Amino acid sequence: MEPVNIGLLGLGTVGGGTVTVLTRNAAEIARRAGRGIRIAHAAARQYDPERISGLDSIGRIGDDAFAVVDDPDVAIVVELIGGYSPARELVLRAIANGKHVVTANKALIALHGNEIFAAAQEQGVVVAFEAAVAGGIPIIKALREGLAANHIEWIAGIINGTGNFILTEMRDKGRDFADVLAEAQALGYAEADPTFDVEGIDAAHKLTILGSLAFGIPLQFERTFTEGISRIEAQDVAYAAELGYRIKHLGIARRTPDGIELRVHPTLIPHRRLIANVDGVMNAVLVKGDAVGPTLYYGAGAGALPTASAVVADIVDVVRALTTDPHNRVPHLAFQPTELADTPVLPMADVETAYYLRLTALDRPGVMARIAGILGEEGISIEAIKQKEPAAGETHVPLIMLTHRVREARMDRALTRIGELDAVAGHIMRIRMETLAG
Repeated sequence: MEPVNIGLLGLGTVGGGTVTVLTRNAAEIARRAGRGIRIAHAAARQYDPERISGLDSIGRIGDDAFAVVDDPDVAIVVELIGGYSPARELVLRAIANGKHVVTANKALIALHGNEIFAAAQEQGVVVAFEAAVAGGIPIIKALREGLAANHIEWIAGIINGTGNFILTEMRDKGRDFADVLAEAQALGYAEADPTFDVEGIDAAHKLTILGSLAFGIPLQFERTFTEGISRIEAQDVAYAAELGYRIKHLGIARRTPDGIELRVHPTLIPHRRLIANVDGVMNAVLVKGDAVGPTLYYGAGAGALPTASAVVADIVDVVRALTTDPHNRVPHLAFQPTELADTPVLPMADVETAYYLRLTALDRPGVMARIAGILGEEGISIEAIKQKEPAAGETHVPLIMLTHRVREARMDRALTRIGELDAVAGHIMRIRMETLAG
């Protein structure tokens, strides 16, 4: 059988890794796919030929990406250039030309996936995006196929390696956020502009996709609550450890009777949980299904070869599906397109969780009672309190509290009132808590 011709857009880190994996494992991949896979046409504005193994196997390399998606010899377009534009235009053009698409572009899927999947459905082609979430971890396939029998209850994931590296270094070495961020940039884990990583935008793109796959709802990135880690201080990491917790930057998707929670934020989780012990740049996703219980997926969330592993797996899946009935393929978002639900995504004010609070209060009688009184008036129950001794000459002391679960709107009101007290100085640190119990 003739090899399948693919067109490759981008020869950067992931694109170069994809060339390497396809050529290095060509025989094994052909055995799995049922036929050979050949890169017939690639486009890249710039690339380093010294860093890409197997580059001479590509039929043609140019700098015009649209020429690749218009090439009549190309059956599958692999989009690895990233970003919103021209990726969106290229993918839609490829679909209009009747070509299948493989992409690692989480931003594209999170923001434009509904439009892209509708176009693909109309044209009878596949859009595969395993590499868009958690790099080499096959979490999309697990949700869409392996866990198809389950009513998914919740997902909690460490889905950005840069943020996880920073929090790990802060915990293990007591370092400040800014210091570790500078090292992450020097090591290439963080971009020169690290906003997408440290402020949670990258994780929110990925969580949007996971939430849609888990609960059968349209992609709704604009409704995903996003909070970064730039305000986390070394003392918070230390206090959390004293209380038996670790701080992780989690993406959490949960089904509730009122709607769907989609939220990315720093989270205290018990140190004994497996996911609390995922360190460095590694990723992990914990999924709770009603039949299977909790399942954990762990591995490299980025990098040339781990991400290329997911890209090539998608290519193999598409090659296998080339001759199948378009109406009987695995749905893009796990549920049949006509069965997506309009379940609401909850605003953060309606989400219920427990909290870690750190504030600086005047060390005098009655202050603690007043703070506890405000929390009580707002229906917030305190689980634990830790008060530090004042340093010599200091009049204010750090006060750390853990609360029971409460609706966020109540906590917002309580913190506003506490912050107005003359006895409370500076910013009140609030970090949400989850037990992630199976």
